Parts: sequence; C-alpha cells; structure tokens
Amino acid sequence: MKKVMKITISAVLLLVLAVAFAACGNDGGTAAAPEPPAAVTPAPAAAAPAAADIQIALVAHSPESILNDGSFNQGAWDGINRFLDENGIPSGNATFFQAVAADNDARFNVIVQAIEGGANVLVLPGFQFEYALYGAQDLFPDVNFILLDATPARDGNRRIENNVAAIHYAEAEAGFLAGYAAVMEGYRRLGFMGGNPIPPVERFGHGFIQGAEHAANSLGLAVGDVEINYMYLGGFGPSPEHVVTASSWFVAGTELIFAAAGGAGGSVMEGALQSGGTTIGVDSDQYHVNHTVLTSAMKALDVSVYDMLTDIMNGAFRGGREHIFDASLDGVGLPMHNSRFENFTQAQYDAIFNQLATGAIRVNPSTDISEILSDISLVVVNEM
Repeated sequence: MKKVMKITISAVLLLVLAVAFAACGNDGGTAAAPEPPAAVTPAPAAAAPAAADIQIALVAHSPESILNDGSFNQGAWDGINRFLDENGIPSGNATFFQAVAADNDARFNVIVQAIEGGANVLVLPGFQFEYALYGAQDLFPDVNFILLDATPARDGNRRIENNVAAIHYAEAEAGFLAGYAAVMEGYRRLGFMGGNPIPPVERFGHGFIQGAEHAANSLGLAVGDVEINYMYLGGFGPSPEHVVTASSWFVAGTELIFAAAGGAGGSVMEGALQSGGTTIGVDSDQYHVNHTVLTSAMKALDVSVYDMLTDIMNGAFRGGREHIFDASLDGVGLPMHNSRFENFTQAQYDAIFNQLATGAIRVNPSTDISEILSDISLVVVNEM
C-alpha cells in the first residue's frame, strides 16, 4: 500500500510542478505552495479506516516549532496519545514531522513527506498551515486533515473540503474566565499584553475585559475599582524589551498581566519574576514556566484532537466545515488543578463555567474594542 501511495503522490507532484510555483507565499518572498491542477475535482471525505490502520502525523510549521512546546504541538500530541491509548492502538501509529523552514513551500513539502510516509490523518497546529493546506486538501482527498486554529485560505479566499475539519476555539470565553478569576482572587490593577492585534488575540483580550467587569459587578465594586492597562507588543517573539516593558508596568503598580503573546508571553513572565508581579498564561497550561503564573486561559487542544480522531475511527468525520470548541464542548477553560489561587475556589469556577457552557452568560466575541467598551461600566480600560 505504501508503494502505491508514493507512486501516486509522485505522479501528482510532477503534474503540479509543471503548472505551479508562480505566486508568492504569505510569509513574504517565498514561492507559493503548489496549486492543484485545474482539472482536480474535490472528492468526498475519506472512508473510515480500521482503528489499527489509522496512521497519524502531527506536523509542525517550522524547525523552531518543537514537539514539547508547552503549547499547540504538545496539546495536540496529548490528544493523539490519549486516542491511541484508549483504543489500544500502538504508539508507533503516530509520528511527528517538522517543516525544514518557516515558509509555505516547506509546509507543503512536509505535508507531502508525512503522507508519503504512510500517514492517512494529519494534525496541523496553527494558522501557518492555512495557505499550504488550501491546495493540499484537493491533492490528497483520501487523507483527513485536522487543522487547528485556522481555516484553509489563500489570497483572501477561504475554502474547506470534506476531508478537512477546521478547528477554532472560543478565545473570548477563555479570556472571560481569566479576567473573572483574577478579580475574584482579589487583583484590582490588571494588564493585558497581546502579541499582535489579530482576531484570536483580540478575542482573548476583549473576553478578559468582560470577565473582569462581570466579577466587579458580582462583588459590588465601584466604578474604577478595577483598572486594566491594555496593549499589543507588536510581535510574538521573546524580547528583552518585552521583559523591560512588563517589569515597568509591575513597578508602576500593575499587579497581574494576562499575556496572550506566544513566546513574548515568556518575556512578560520573566518581567514578573524580576519585579514581583503575577501573570496569566495562554493556550496551554503554563504553570511550569515560573511561579508567577497564577493560571492559564486554555484552549483544549487535546480535547478537540481526540474528538476528531474518534470521529474518524467511527466513520463520522465532520469535515467540510469549521468547528468552534467553546465551554459547552469543554473547548476552553482554566487548569484549576495547577492554578495558584488562594481565594478563588473550585466551586466558584464550576459555577461560572457552567453559566458559560449553558449560555446563561454570553461573552461578546467581537474584535471591535469600541463595541466591547460600550458595554463596560465599572472597569476602567487604559489603551496604551
């Protein structure tokens, strides 16, 4: 079977290479990942393989994107291993691949490499794959793709074929839980530092504001009792400048910063370490970074990957559309078992989470901060 797969892929790639590589990629200056030939017609989703025949590849978007990253890759890998363990599937049925460079060509090529290696299910963590998968979903109709935090897109066009499940998360709800918990714990001078103002980061921040407002109202606090300094750092990479900025906020009176900033969040946590501040992590449980991490606004990457793999095994893969993993699906939350709360209790968390899950509380997911602030009456937000 592997030999036939390799011959088929090679033949397709020869045809593709004759007509593709004309456009530029979205990383700037790189050639576009191969476009499918115009004659390719999207096929129905792949038939369900037997459990033992499921071959899973977790694919990283760059050489720097390691397996034990404490974030997307690690969360997805946890979901894969839970699926294998619970279904008695050998651990060797899952493999980790890395793109050799941080560009769209490399991401397309590593997708091909994983499939030629025998994978029939690919888990692709991160928006970096939206461009390469836009074409790959047509070229490999017998492969199921689980794309995390993104939708296949190219040049402003979004398209999801039946062999792709595009997974998104309710960041506004996760941010809400973080803001609510922080105020209920007793913090009053808060901060939010995002990487860049892209929609997922904006939703984290806007949910944080709404959660702080809800807690302030629940506690009967006065206008201005809770204050949030709010800014974007201009990037997601760690930087000494971010350490200095975070440290300066803490020295000036900020008690806690929610950092939705990727690697830059580590710099914020370092600033907290140097200045005696407190932080909230993002995406995965970041309690291990240092003791300044109070809790983390998590996306349940493991849950979403596990659920999609189970669907594939059961012949019920929900491809061809976007899925929003929210509180009702246990798609977001705080890791209470590792949080360092002294006042905010498990019972309080369960109560507020249940209100989100049942829809009793609805968090506005808008990326327009003016719309968010129009509904805020108690918390003072200082946009920096």
